[in-house]
Amino acid sequence: MPSSSLHSLKDFNTFGLARGCQQLVRVNTLDALIDTCCKLYQAQLLMLILGGGSNIVLCEDFMGTVVLVETKGIDIVEDDSYHYLTAAAGENWHDLVCFCLEQGFSGLENMALIPGTVGAAPIQNIGAYGVELNRFCDWVEYVDLSNGQLVRLSTDECEFGYRDSVFKNDLLGKTVITQVGFKLPKKWQPQLAYGPLREFDPKQVTPKQIFDCICETRRAKLPDPADYGNAGSFFKNPVIETALFESLTSSYPDMVGYPHGETHTKVAAGWLIDKAGLKGYQVGGAAVHTEQALVLINKGDATSDDVLTLAKSIVEKIKDKFGISLEAEPRMITATGERSL
Repeated sequence: MPSSSLHSLKDFNTFGLARGCQQLVRVNTLDALIDTCCKLYQAQLLMLILGGGSNIVLCEDFMGTVVLVETKGIDIVEDDSYHYLTAAAGENWHDLVCFCLEQGFSGLENMALIPGTVGAAPIQNIGAYGVELNRFCDWVEYVDLSNGQLVRLSTDECEFGYRDSVFKNDLLGKTVITQVGFKLPKKWQPQLAYGPLREFDPKQVTPKQIFDCICETRRAKLPDPADYGNAGSFFKNPVIETALFESLTSSYPDMVGYPHGETHTKVAAGWLIDKAGLKGYQVGGAAVHTEQALVLINKGDATSDDVLTLAKSIVEKIKDKFGISLEAEPRMITATGERSL
């Protein structure tokens, strides 16, 4: 439990972990976001930027200032071929997807119900059901914390990869994303390669049908943080050499994998955890969700140590059984910053 002298972060992380911080600042304008973050950075004070708090594990109380980004605003322009959207960092991601559908803009529907904010989306290059953010991202704007200047990066300059970007590497800790630009084609092509979407006829399916199918699927598999605290998918789908995948399928013919480039295959981490018999596996108040093995949940009283011990145990068991190394997807936040699992 956080000390009584700390500001509670329990309501600001979807895992519902009872951690705190020394100072909590909520910003809802661009000027306040820039001013607050630059002053903290230039004074060399510890700072943690939070959007929806959906992709973090608070390992310890944070001994600095947490800045909650609550900026809002969506602007739209268009030409003959595209709709161009500019969305503020504090906008809710799923709400943006819904807004696009309501306006008749297609493309983001495969990423429905991904928790979090627009500003956090490029950092992870979020994705689901065969579509990643970089497919529709036009640019990302950030503030350079050393001088307060706004900088826009093109999609290529963001160096997007699988759950990766320049914001997790060269720009880590030096910038805060302020706005994201999206480029949605008016000539829509459905993406139906994954899961239940394969059942649709590409010539007849509508964006709304894809949206509804994904929402139904995710709600059936993924627990509502209001019921069980969680950070969504806890592990990245590992990318392994196709030769290893083919070797494993001789023992596990039902192993789920998708081609990833010419020589590698992306394996479903949830399948690995399920096959290892770990659904429902529990450490203290933390457990593997019984409906979706990729999700770790807080059953009501989980501590940070419960979650971390459970996650490390899963990594060890998957390595022992399959020879595959799992990597955590959420950010691990310590008292002074970020670390790996």
